[in-house]
Amino acid sequence: MGEIHDGSCLCGAVRFRAHGALREIVACHCAQCRKQTGLFYAATNVKRTDLTIEGEEAMTWYAASNFARRGFCATCGSAMFWQENDGAWISILAGSFDTPLEGKIGRHIFCEGRAQFYDIEDGAPQYRKGSPGLSVAPA
Repeated sequence: MGEIHDGSCLCGAVRFRAHGALREIVACHCAQCRKQTGLFYAATNVKRTDLTIEGEEAMTWYAASNFARRGFCATCGSAMFWQENDGAWISILAGSFDTPLEGKIGRHIFCEGRAQFYDIEDGAPQYRKGSPGLSVAPA
């Protein structure tokens, strides 16, 4: 059956189970991610067909652009998901997993949009906008 990763929002109204290997964690510093989370969006992803969401009635999906939507708990406000419209993959915020994820941030994207009150000093590759092989909203 492979790897299983469980997670939830802060209040527990939305729970999820991701089946299979997760992508490396990618940190997005764009203005939308910064405004939604208060800092940056650190997320992994899985195929949408490999994700089960319980309590989806407690979720709100926000069309952040013509390209993608963001899913969050309507009860506690926890940001949880990012998905390209009709995309086969869904990003899951790394902090929403109930058990710690292995590894570290693999790369930083949209670094030109980062807030100026912090530096990126972890040694992971940094990209002004998106990075090769990663589906992101057009800038």
